[in-house]
Amino acid sequence: MRVGGEVPAQSWAGRLEALLDRDRRIILGITGPPGAGKSTLAQQIASTVSQAVSLPMDGFHLADVELTRLGRLRRKGAIDTFDGYGYLTVLQRIRRGNETVYAPSFDRNIEQPIAGAIAVAAEARLIVTEGNYLLDDQPPWPTVRAQLDEVWFVDVAPEVRRRRLIARHVEFGKTPAQAEQWVADVDDPNAARIERARPRADWVLTL
Repeated sequence: MRVGGEVPAQSWAGRLEALLDRDRRIILGITGPPGAGKSTLAQQIASTVSQAVSLPMDGFHLADVELTRLGRLRRKGAIDTFDGYGYLTVLQRIRRGNETVYAPSFDRNIEQPIAGAIAVAAEARLIVTEGNYLLDDQPPWPTVRAQLDEVWFVDVAPEVRRRRLIARHVEFGKTPAQAEQWVADVDDPNAARIERARPRADWVLTL
């Protein structure tokens, strides 16, 4: 689901052009709190560049069966509900750039990762990867950051972010009351952690 409208290209096109002037594959990270519009921006950027791929970190969610085993299902979206080292390994293979790399996607209709759904060909020029914790200071995330040429932080007003999240949770099956509770109990604490990493971003894009 796209939680926000498209971002005017003139707000980011110049910075992207400077990145693409480098004579090598570029991996651009997009981060920000839940509901900021990271997915929309990443897909929009990728759609403007030939041989570009959008690679969401959401594909590295642990499956619900594993989250249930670990007792973390009710915190899905927190940093320890992702396979961070798996994400790192895929980025390292993409950085080497000498083979097609298959990465998982995330299907919101079933709220589960789908293995091998995204093909990153060896000739891909730009990979735009978005996710919550790209700038976190706990392992493995600093090593993840080292694979990325730049990380942009998407900033949006908290009330806009919460409204988008509630609408998204309702769309995918929660009642309005359940959605509001989830935002308060899960999304807002995650957002606070992500906001603390904002000073480590290469650029902040305010929407």
